[in-house]
Amino acid sequence: MPEPELLAMHQSTSATGARPDTPRPDAFARVIAHRGASGSAPENTLAAFRLAAELGARAIEFDVSLLGDGTAVVCHDGTLDRCTNRAGPLAAIGLRDLPGIDAGSWFGAGFAREALPTLEAVLDLIEALGLQANLEMKAHDAAPGPLAAAVAAALARRDWAARRITVSSFDHGELAALRRLAPRCPLAVLYEAPAPDWREFLAALDAEAIHLDHTALDAAVLDAARRDGRAVRVYTVNDPAAVLGLRDAGLDGLFTDHPSRFLSDPGWAAWDRRGG
Repeated sequence: MPEPELLAMHQSTSATGARPDTPRPDAFARVIAHRGASGSAPENTLAAFRLAAELGARAIEFDVSLLGDGTAVVCHDGTLDRCTNRAGPLAAIGLRDLPGIDAGSWFGAGFAREALPTLEAVLDLIEALGLQANLEMKAHDAAPGPLAAAVAAALARRDWAARRITVSSFDHGELAALRRLAPRCPLAVLYEAPAPDWREFLAALDAEAIHLDHTALDAAVLDAARRDGRAVRVYTVNDPAAVLGLRDAGLDGLFTDHPSRFLSDPGWAAWDRRGG
């Protein structure tokens, strides 16, 4: 059930659960490059985000985790093992350790010495490229609060962020913490499949979207979200044919490792342009 603080917060929203200054679903690009163009470049790196923009993506998705010293970095996992030349938990290193970390060679020699980027570096690149973004918070089982505080502080330093950044998480406690710190920040709730009380939770949180595994989405959820004024986006879709029916039924967006598979097709490109 939604937290009591969120229920109280919900009382101040409109009938659809949306604040007047919260960006609406049609204000976001629809084809979102998942961890950048991660099918063609090492995920969650500046190279992957630049390539996504070069391929025509107008929005990217990336993951944010904390190092042991509280530095926010762009990394999906709680360890360095899978996507860098180092091993061990993120919690065991700090900002001063980043220069020695190679986050590109695992993907290919052409990406050698690609940095493990900080959140600050990625936000600077988003601003420079004029992108929109979905920032996914990864707490890695830590108590809610510190990650939300780091994200809120970084976004607060950028007056454009509330118009171009949506924050999502599977950790709903972290989303609640962020909502208390950043009342205007657009939020999206991540589920593998929708919980029985998903509509109540999104309303209490004043979330603008629900994000689901594309295999878990059906017409009933799409219809309910539309009636509530929420966007529906799905992950991770690399075959356009797999979600053609959902697109035609009213899907608001999708996350893909291969944005060019969608944006090179005139029908999908036109669909993308109807958002954002």
